Amino acid sequence: MTNQRNREEGRSARERLRERRDREKAVGRRLRALKTAVAAAAVLGVVALAGVVAVLGGDGGRDGGGADDGKAAAAEPVVDGSARAPVTLTVYEDFRCPGCAHFENAFRDTVHRLQDSGKMKVEYHLVSIIDGNVGGRGSAYAANAAACARDEGRFREYHDVLYANQPEEPDDAFGDKDRLIGLAKEVKGLSGPGFTRCVREGTHDDWVERSNRAFLASGFDSTPTVLLDGEDLYGDPGAPLTPRLLEEKVREKAEEAARRA
Repeated sequence: MTNQRNREEGRSARERLRERRDREKAVGRRLRALKTAVAAAAVLGVVALAGVVAVLGGDGGRDGGGADDGKAAAAEPVVDGSARAPVTLTVYEDFRCPGCAHFENAFRDTVHRLQDSGKMKVEYHLVSIIDGNVGGRGSAYAANAAACARDEGRFREYHDVLYANQPEEPDDAFGDKDRLIGLAKEVKGLSGPGFTRCVREGTHDDWVERSNRAFLASGFDSTPTVLLDGEDLYGDPGAPLTPRLLEEKVREKAEEAARRA
């Protein structure tokens, strides 16, 4: 029995090692593709992903306590834009991820314009992989605070403020809840007792943890991951995404949806 158990444990260890190596190879391929995309973008003079992205590593996040209010029982994304919009942009991002800030800063105006025109809505899946990679709680706390802003009808504005004030990746400044509460003062109508209580109590911590777990199980290995109606748009070295190209793709998909209607 002992020998059999030892063999089984040895096989399990080998399987875990093989899975880990396969995962590391996949991450390596993604990083090489992204670096190539950046180089191509520099030559072409277009916007592509910054050299620093959040890649799965360590435990990919930490367990978050706290109660959820039940609004996102299945860790549904935060949806910004008209529910009737014919095109959906899906974004997986981490508030501590420099690559995510690069995407937001480069595409923010275009995304907002497409949202406000009614052509596109955005589904934000907030994750916390950097907390697991470099330590801290800033990714999770910022995601909870963003969900609190959603409750107050101010998600978009607070989301943009967080990226405008993003600390250096190793700096866990967002792990200070007072910092997150203070940033709410930059959003009209957000700073108040309801938002403050939501942030301090971690009202959506459970939702954030389930959102992160869903990302870990999704097959994607870095943030930002950007999909347009399910098509992966970001990080392709052969076709780096630009704001203009995003607008063109959304227009084409919206026209196609109108023809089918």
